[in-house]
Amino acid sequence: MKKPSGKPGNRGGKPGRGTKRSSARRRPLGIQIVYEDDAVAVVEKPAGLPAVPIPTSKTPSAWSQLSEMLGARRQRAFMVHRIDRFASGLLVFAKTAADRDALVRQFLAHTPVRGYLAVVRGRPEFKGTLVHYFERVGMMQKMRDEKDPRAARAELRYSVERPLRGAALVRISLITGLQNQIRAQFAAEGHAVIGDRKYRPEEAEESRIDRVALHAVQVEFKHPRTGETIIVKSIPPGDFRSLVKGLQPPQRG
Repeated sequence: MKKPSGKPGNRGGKPGRGTKRSSARRRPLGIQIVYEDDAVAVVEKPAGLPAVPIPTSKTPSAWSQLSEMLGARRQRAFMVHRIDRFASGLLVFAKTAADRDALVRQFLAHTPVRGYLAVVRGRPEFKGTLVHYFERVGMMQKMRDEKDPRAARAELRYSVERPLRGAALVRISLITGLQNQIRAQFAAEGHAVIGDRKYRPEEAEESRIDRVALHAVQVEFKHPRTGETIIVKSIPPGDFRSLVKGLQPPQRG
């Protein structure tokens, strides 16, 4: 089995300086394969690139790009899970339908480790567990009462990695896996992810980063054929790191 190279994927990039998100969509965006064997491929997705094709659109996606790469070797790409379009980080694909089914069962059972880094507004508690109930309405997660039969449970754990000026760098572990879950939960707590215009429209005024400050930094799962634990890690890209650096508190001297 081919092992991870030990070099986490990092697409890098210059920090946003008032650039509108529409311009980010026009930049050439490409995935990088950071782990691969006969059954599985884990790729680094840049922010702005959809995980899967958008209906009625010719916009490239992580799936279509990987399919093209693997097609040259007479292999196929099967989506296992997704991350938000304007987030960056790790995505898991299978190469056969049987491997996909085995991996999807793991994700449905919430057994894989899915780790994220996010920069959020304000100062959340040092560590905690967030539990909310949402109903997906269109492309949004709407808060619902726990007893609402339409509601789905959302749970994550987090810890503050580094306090920042008016913000915090947080490390997150997903327990469940709803669409937009991290963004919706932190927005509900009053600690919106910086750059998240969807759940906090006022983030459109943010000029230090032109996308959601959210990066899928780690994924850990059981190999679908061998049962071996596969761990893949990633370094946040340049725009994310520049945002964190720009929000560092002044040095006390």
